[in-house]
Amino acid sequence: MVRFTTTVGVALVLLGIGAYVLTSAVSVTALIPAFVGVPLLACAAIARSATRRRPALAIALAIALLGALGSSMNVIQIGEAIAGTAQRPSAVWVSTIMFVLLVAYLVVGGRDLLRARRASTK
Repeated sequence: MVRFTTTVGVALVLLGIGAYVLTSAVSVTALIPAFVGVPLLACAAIARSATRRRPALAIALAIALLGALGSSMNVIQIGEAIAGTAQRPSAVWVSTIMFVLLVAYLVVGGRDLLRARRASTK
């Protein structure tokens, strides 16, 4: 799970930097995926210690949940972006990619926590 957290964190940082560069550095809000990815990377670094793994990954899941909830506002407008009528189509696409990455992370992380909990009770 630590490796997956690192992978998602790096993907979000690259997405944020890419969005910022591709939008000609017009708005700092294009870096929002990076602002979520950096704390995930910090949690992954902390989780490398066996004694801190569970709390660090739980915090990473909380960060992912908040990021997914925050990005969901623009995801609702994906139909407009596909139709070409969205006011800020790049923001919609970046938010959708971020949302998909974070929801996938939440699913995998949630299953991993449940599996670990079941194993500890046996």
